[in-house]
Amino acid sequence: MAGLFANDSEQIDRRTSRSICDAVGERLQQSLRPESRLPTHLESLLNELRKRDRDGDAH
Repeated sequence: MAGLFANDSEQIDRRTSRSICDAVGERLQQSLRPESRLPTHLESLLNELRKRDRDGDAH
Protein backbone atom coordinates (compact mmCIF):
# COMPACT_ATOMS: atom_id res chain seq x y z
CA MET A 1 0.00 0.00 0.00
CA ALA A 2 2.85 2.39 0.77
CA GLY A 3 4.05 1.93 -2.80
CA LEU A 4 0.97 3.73 -4.09
CA PHE A 5 2.20 7.05 -2.72
CA ALA A 6 5.94 6.55 -3.03
CA ASN A 7 6.28 8.82 -6.06
CA ASP A 8 4.96 12.34 -5.35
CA SER A 9 4.88 13.18 -9.07
CA GLU A 10 1.97 10.74 -9.50
CA GLN A 11 -0.29 12.56 -7.02
CA ILE A 12 -2.94 14.94 -8.31
CA ASP A 13 -4.02 18.23 -6.81
CA ARG A 14 -7.44 18.96 -5.34
CA ARG A 15 -8.65 20.87 -8.39
CA THR A 16 -7.85 17.97 -10.72
CA SER A 17 -9.41 15.49 -8.30
CA ARG A 18 -12.58 17.60 -8.10
CA SER A 19 -12.77 17.83 -11.90
CA ILE A 20 -12.48 14.07 -12.22
CA CYS A 21 -15.18 13.52 -9.59
CA ASP A 22 -17.49 16.00 -11.30
CA ALA A 23 -16.98 14.35 -14.70
CA VAL A 24 -17.68 10.89 -13.27
CA GLY A 25 -20.80 12.22 -11.54
CA GLU A 26 -22.10 13.78 -14.75
CA ARG A 27 -21.61 10.54 -16.66
CA LEU A 28 -23.36 8.55 -13.94
CA GLN A 29 -26.29 10.96 -14.04
CA GLN A 30 -26.53 10.53 -17.80
CA SER A 31 -26.49 6.74 -17.64
CA LEU A 32 -28.81 6.53 -14.61
CA ARG A 33 -31.53 8.80 -15.86
CA PRO A 34 -34.54 9.24 -13.55
CA GLU A 35 -36.90 7.68 -16.09
CA SER A 36 -35.02 4.39 -15.97
CA ARG A 37 -36.85 1.81 -13.90
CA LEU A 38 -35.30 -0.07 -11.01
CA PRO A 39 -35.34 -3.85 -11.05
CA THR A 40 -38.60 -5.16 -9.60
CA HIS A 41 -36.92 -6.55 -6.48
CA LEU A 42 -35.27 -3.20 -5.63
CA GLU A 43 -38.53 -1.35 -6.29
CA SER A 44 -40.36 -3.63 -3.85
CA LEU A 45 -37.65 -3.14 -1.21
CA LEU A 46 -37.90 0.65 -1.56
CA ASN A 47 -41.67 0.46 -1.27
CA GLU A 48 -41.29 -1.58 1.91
CA LEU A 49 -38.89 1.03 3.37
CA ARG A 50 -41.35 3.82 2.53
CA LYS A 51 -44.17 1.88 4.20
CA ARG A 52 -42.09 1.32 7.33
CA ASP A 53 -41.17 5.02 7.43
CA ARG A 54 -44.85 5.98 7.26
CA ASP A 55 -45.81 3.41 9.91
CA GLY A 56 -42.98 4.62 12.16
CA ASP A 57 -44.25 8.21 11.98
CA ALA A 58 -47.65 7.10 13.33
CA HIS A 59 -46.11 5.82 16.61
